[in-house]
Amino acid sequence: MEILYGNTLANHLKESMKKKIDALRDQEKRIPMLAVILVGDDNEASKSYVLSKEKACKSVGMEVAIIQLEGDISQEDLINTIQKCNEDKDVDGILVQLPLPKHLNEKEAVNAIDPRKDVDGLTPSNAGKLLLQEKGFVPCTPKGIMEMLSSIGMEDLSGKKAVVMGRSILVGKPIALLLQNKNATVTTVHSKTKDPEQICKEADILVVAIGKPNYVTKEFVKEGAVVIDVGINRKDGKIVGDVDFEQVKSVASVLTPVPKGVGPMTVCMLLSNTLDAYERRERENGSNSV
Repeated sequence: MEILYGNTLANHLKESMKKKIDALRDQEKRIPMLAVILVGDDNEASKSYVLSKEKACKSVGMEVAIIQLEGDISQEDLINTIQKCNEDKDVDGILVQLPLPKHLNEKEAVNAIDPRKDVDGLTPSNAGKLLLQEKGFVPCTPKGIMEMLSSIGMEDLSGKKAVVMGRSILVGKPIALLLQNKNATVTTVHSKTKDPEQICKEADILVVAIGKPNYVTKEFVKEGAVVIDVGINRKDGKIVGDVDFEQVKSVASVLTPVPKGVGPMTVCMLLSNTLDAYERRERENGSNSV
């Protein structure tokens, strides 16, 4: 059984990005920049995520602007902040850290981001491009999962059965589309699905993103399946996935751990999308910076 470490792959990809950005700096060209908007300071998880994104940007030499807003900010002022980032020529990628305080409309905030700077891939424009298989920004976690599958030689998935547990906008729906785009036959399992265990048992590739600690046991997994665990849950003071690692490792051929699995790839793909946004803008401006 192979343990597929996302942190190892992420470090390799970040090295490549750092070389590109170092070359830009050597040529005294503009450096790619990510703007992260954080509303309020009472969500410890959000603060931790923002800190990890800032650290990751700095590790590859990318510029990062953390825009800290008051927790009681109005919807109008939040939209105005996003609009300023849209218009800022130094900003290539914009990320609004979710969740937002309850009085704010998340959908409206995300939709205010210029699709060309939407490095989280959450605007209707980019979601539509994913559906139509057009060039756009893919949400970071699903993009990271596809990179992980590619790293173990699973590029063309023709003839493979894939099951996605979960149907969220962030992970479940986009990863189902991406797997389908690689010719897999895809089934989505969710809270209303009958006999989920039996459906999952048929999967060559099982992607689990349901937010239930250690929910998937070996009874869900076909012998030799590739299992991708997207879950990040706190249980008994530890970080655990949606998959019971100790049980499933006895039947899976490939299994991602939690932590050090999908999580590091999510942050890595955020950097990748930001660099991609930079390169697209430079091409549009008639410059061959990279």
